[in-house]
Amino acid sequence: MDENTVKEPAIDYNAHYTYADYLKFDFEEMVELIKGKIFRMSPAPRVTHQMISSRLHLKIAGYFDHRPCQVFHAPTDVVLPVKNKKKESATTVVQPDICIICDLSIIEDLCIYGVPDLIIEILSPHTRKKDLQNKYEVYEESGVKEYWIVMPEEKLVEVFLLNNHKYQRIQSYAEADVVPCQIFEGLEVDLTDVFFDIRKQ
Repeated sequence: MDENTVKEPAIDYNAHYTYADYLKFDFEEMVELIKGKIFRMSPAPRVTHQMISSRLHLKIAGYFDHRPCQVFHAPTDVVLPVKNKKKESATTVVQPDICIICDLSIIEDLCIYGVPDLIIEILSPHTRKKDLQNKYEVYEESGVKEYWIVMPEEKLVEVFLLNNHKYQRIQSYAEADVVPCQIFEGLEVDLTDVFFDIRKQ
């Protein structure tokens, strides 16, 4: 069993869960659903994780001020749709650290039902495999145009751009670099400001 899989309460791990099931879950901890499989979120995020998330959100949200897009941060449920099926049949419900939505019609009261334009995930020891493998795959398959993976331990940001339904690795950016967004002209993030005074996790 994957170390990120929820262990309590007892459930049938061979079952295939949907968003309809997700709405009925009664866990004490938050969970995500990836291709029908339940994954627990990490324990309360570490301070370094929250510092990085806050700094990124502040810089990105400033760019979108007075622009027709919305910036969300966790915890916000993002339900990735299954083609030709109703929302309740969706098998992936994630809570990205940061996501940008420009199709405002997919923003609902309980969740975002649709595909974000850009997603940023900040790695932690408990979510590293999930963000690098499981989420990478579902974001690619569902059509998230740009995906940033932030690595606090290494002080790096990996940027991937969707090209012909496959992610193309653009570049690895270090703490002294400026990261240019690929899909939003003029959006740049200076990593010196993001990783300032960040200690190893």
